[in-house]
Amino acid sequence: MSHAPRIRTVLSCTLLVLSLGVGATGCGGSDANPLSAKPYDAAGQVVYNGPAGSQKADPGKPLEITVKGKEARLTDVTAVDGNGRYLAGELAADGSRWHSTGALVAGAHYTVKVSTENEDGSPGLRTLTFDTAAVTDAVEVEFGPDAGKYGVGQPITAELSKPIKDPKARTIVERALVVESTPKVEGNWYWVGDKVLHYRPKEYWPTHATINVHSNLEGVKIADKLYGGPGKPLKITTGDRVEAITDAAGHYMTVKRNGEVINTIPITTGKPGFSTRNGVKVVLGKQYFVRMRGETVGISSSSSDGYDLPVYYATRVTWSGEYVHAAPWSVGSQGYENVSHGCTGMSTGNAAWFYENINEGDIVKVVNSIGEDMTPFDNGFGDWNVDWDDWRKGSSLLADLKAGQIKANSARLRPGV
Repeated sequence: MSHAPRIRTVLSCTLLVLSLGVGATGCGGSDANPLSAKPYDAAGQVVYNGPAGSQKADPGKPLEITVKGKEARLTDVTAVDGNGRYLAGELAADGSRWHSTGALVAGAHYTVKVSTENEDGSPGLRTLTFDTAAVTDAVEVEFGPDAGKYGVGQPITAELSKPIKDPKARTIVERALVVESTPKVEGNWYWVGDKVLHYRPKEYWPTHATINVHSNLEGVKIADKLYGGPGKPLKITTGDRVEAITDAAGHYMTVKRNGEVINTIPITTGKPGFSTRNGVKVVLGKQYFVRMRGETVGISSSSSDGYDLPVYYATRVTWSGEYVHAAPWSVGSQGYENVSHGCTGMSTGNAAWFYENINEGDIVKVVNSIGEDMTPFDNGFGDWNVDWDDWRKGSSLLADLKAGQIKANSARLRPGV
């Protein structure tokens, strides 16, 4: 197909304008350049494999658009769903065919604009619309924690309704889980398991930040016959940077707010055999009253280590029963020796102060204990104990995590006082 006549027309027009001067009107009018003409209706030239009438397209099949005969060619095709997501595609060099290279979104409404050009160079246009079939069995996502205000150590979690094991499928899922913070920080997701991801920045969150989390996974093809489902957006904010540094060897806790020391508290931590775990822990919650019994963690009530105690002002830092709480029975040892079963004990007055000044998501860091290290994921939020370079390897978008490089060891249950 040759466009020589059109080129000669444009050239002759240009020469005429130059010879007649600025005021010349020769060769004017919309018919001189077909590209400036209003597009004609290309409905009779364009063919596509989409559904007819009220039927819905199979999202698992590619979209294909062609032209009839040799009197026209495709010049451009854009396909966009109702959420503004473009469908990737490829146009043949001769303009005879366009086909999608990306997957259609399930349960979506598509608008497809097809641009053509006839043998005279005149532009044509056809707009197509169709819906894709929804899926009944999809991978849904639930974000955590609940909406609200948290300390700067609070990780974001995403729990999937189905396990995702294939690396390519994980990449699709992770790319669709969006975390935006104001101010902006560097951070990424870490695959804790086949169904759970955690997100944290390189350092703690900024103070008084706003973090918005949402999923673009709904309708997206993850794997063969597997699509993404809905996910409710999440918004949290952070407060001051509150850190409690527990020195198990020095028997004191130093509490800081935004880097400034606001209190120093004499404490007792775990005695030999029940030593408090070293490392960074994140406050999981607070309870004014907790009944702590040794039997709940495997210690017989008849044992010399057995206990059944009413505990007040209890701030939880592990799921296995480690708290910071009031321990009036050990006041004589606080600041001098470690006599607890793993918890951090202090006077009732100090515990009440701590309870009022600490919040979920704040940091409790234990140093100089002879105990084990806090595990990353199976006993609360130990995420900050993973080195940043290793954390990045937990992302399917950045690198594959080498087997065994980071192990979330099963937590050894310990008594709670």
